[in-house]
Amino acid sequence: MKSLRSRAMVYGLVIVLGLLSAMPNLLPANLADKFPDWYLENTLSLGLDLQGGSHLLLEVDATELLANNPGQPEDLLLKDAVERSLEVVRRRLDETGLVEPSITRQGKNHILVQMPGVADPAHIRELLGTTAQMTFHWVAKPDESRRSAVLRLTDATGEQEYVLEKRVAMQGEHISDAQMAFNQDTTEPVVNFKLDSEGTRLFGDMTRQNIGRPLAIVLDNHVITAPIIRSVIAGGSGEISGSFTTAEASNLALLLRAGALPAPLHVIEERTVGPDLGSDAIAMGVSTGLLGAALVIAFMLGIYGRWGLIACAGLAVNIGLVLGLLSILGATLTLPGIAGIILTIGMAVDANILINERIREESRKGKVAWMALREGFGRAYSTILDSNVTTLIAVSLLFMFGSGPVKGFAVTIGIGLLTSLFTAVAFNRLVMEWWIKGREREPLTIAGFAWLDRLSERGVNFMKGRVIGLVLSGVLSIASIALFIQPGLDYGVDFTGGTLVEVRAPSVSVDELRTTLQSQQLGAASIQEFGQDGDFLIRLPADASSNTGAAHPVDALKSAVTSLQPDASFPKVDVVGPKVSGGFSDATILAILLAGAGMLAYLWIRFESHFALAATITIALDLTKTIGFFALAGVEFNLTAVAALLALIGYSVNDKVVVFDRIRENLRQTPDMPMLELLNRSISSTLTRTVFTSVTTFLALLPMGIAGGAAVSSFALPMLFGIVIGTSSSVFIASPILYYLSERRSRKGLTQLRPTAEEMRKELELIP
Repeated sequence: MKSLRSRAMVYGLVIVLGLLSAMPNLLPANLADKFPDWYLENTLSLGLDLQGGSHLLLEVDATELLANNPGQPEDLLLKDAVERSLEVVRRRLDETGLVEPSITRQGKNHILVQMPGVADPAHIRELLGTTAQMTFHWVAKPDESRRSAVLRLTDATGEQEYVLEKRVAMQGEHISDAQMAFNQDTTEPVVNFKLDSEGTRLFGDMTRQNIGRPLAIVLDNHVITAPIIRSVIAGGSGEISGSFTTAEASNLALLLRAGALPAPLHVIEERTVGPDLGSDAIAMGVSTGLLGAALVIAFMLGIYGRWGLIACAGLAVNIGLVLGLLSILGATLTLPGIAGIILTIGMAVDANILINERIREESRKGKVAWMALREGFGRAYSTILDSNVTTLIAVSLLFMFGSGPVKGFAVTIGIGLLTSLFTAVAFNRLVMEWWIKGREREPLTIAGFAWLDRLSERGVNFMKGRVIGLVLSGVLSIASIALFIQPGLDYGVDFTGGTLVEVRAPSVSVDELRTTLQSQQLGAASIQEFGQDGDFLIRLPADASSNTGAAHPVDALKSAVTSLQPDASFPKVDVVGPKVSGGFSDATILAILLAGAGMLAYLWIRFESHFALAATITIALDLTKTIGFFALAGVEFNLTAVAALLALIGYSVNDKVVVFDRIRENLRQTPDMPMLELLNRSISSTLTRTVFTSVTTFLALLPMGIAGGAAVSSFALPMLFGIVIGTSSSVFIASPILYYLSERRSRKGLTQLRPTAEEMRKELELIP
């Protein structure tokens, strides 16, 4: 038992460190004060969908930059413009006093700005959308006004025109500081600025040589002011006036302090979640997660008794390790991330069920406890590895091609699969070996459902209905494709582009709202009632915002609603530009195709071509039916729906790998057995595991599907449907397809499995 003791120390250390990493997330406030700050900082950050806030996806428009720098490498100019824009955006947001805004580069020329607690980003949107390119130009003399080397610009109102020298007298980059102040004579708000040393020298020379001439201060191609120079300004400071309001002067000072953007920024995606909606999401996630875990634990205890208790202990450790690793990585927990944890609970039980069922099989063969444990774990290990790897392929593609919350979901599932592998194969085995210590040579009994055991041992002729199963599956898939064409899917703004605003205005009727929106040139909006009275979803198509930077319609819509009810609230706002939605559609299709190709390649390597082809065809049938479910049930097809589809691919392959692994095992043990009989025996022997795993995953997601609300319905409901479809297809679709492909392979004179290394060695020994 020395090995047992040493493993207990190593595993115990890993678990303790993982749980200590997770603990800061769960400490109550009265205990948190007793721990050092560096330890308390090791916590999960809440996503904007959980704590409320806004995010803006900005695109760097380098068109003018490229035109002004002909011959320069485009890649270098874009990279430099994005890097400088990141710094300017960071300085501008820091000046506003926002609490820890997140500013990151995304893709080639995009900047993602996340702002916790900011429920209305209109001011920030305007601040970031202003390039703030400031220049100083002399007003052209009367005899110069007809020359080509002049600029004709207006003031901000467009009412007064100025004729300026095209030559820039001084760049705004020489401004080192700017502050809002009040003019002592007029008391109107002004901006006082200071110049750096080079700017001070240049400004002094300019004013000395041009006394009596007006000097125009130009911001983003509009003249702010054009005062006449009365005397030499040699002190390196000046004043900008222009009939500002206090807010306008303050904003201008902020922009000048933060510096100019090298290229314009356009808002192409905007998402806002109110804090109330975020707190509701947290409460929903915690309550449905706890209820799902309770259902899973009750089921495991009910079928396996004390051995189910070991599985539940491993499940608790698994969740703790997931939280610990997410905390170490500094991950952000989102609502799809919570869904990922809940799904992990159901899928983590799969490995435990596989192991328990394998141990029960070995025990029924008369093997003593230690032998049953060893053989059970050994036979289950390859199946667990294959099923986890295929799921990780789908999850990795989610991470590569997903955005925002979808990536959080992928990270959560990926970490959950790895930790469940550790808890099932290492921790649970250690506890089981400790449990039988001193009784290693006694029979081992693990509880279960006796009728399922008898059914598995007697065998069921599942293949008898292979033709009916395949025909029915084909009909349902064709019907699903028809539903996909007409009436089609209810695409979210992630695919269509446009604006989606959730409105809460209890005293407003639909007719009043529609009339008001039409009067504000928002007649293209579609209005949908949901939830309680006064709750509306308002959708604007992408073309409604194409001329105003994708964000202006939100302000117009909010203004229209508040004119009807001043205290109306807007819990959620999503604005997606057509370019973003088009890219999202392409990435989604690519992710699904790559997921199928990746798993096909893995199964081809681990099994044989006909196994891989059977699994791929079956998954394609499963996906078409799930898409048909979206169309029939009217569930919105958005980014969480994509997460559900890719998760279903992984789950469905996981289920089929278990059945195929048993088929492969039986093919090696009894290669002369008729294929139909072998398939029936393989399906029957894995029936208990198939049923138990499906039930536990279904129970884990059921509370979310019932009480999760619209926020996760696009994930939970298709997953519940997909579990039923995926489980039944493993028995009634995948195996019949494999049978027909096997018959075709036999007619070609090919073996069903390639020889193992051991079989090849024996064949070589027989060659004289």
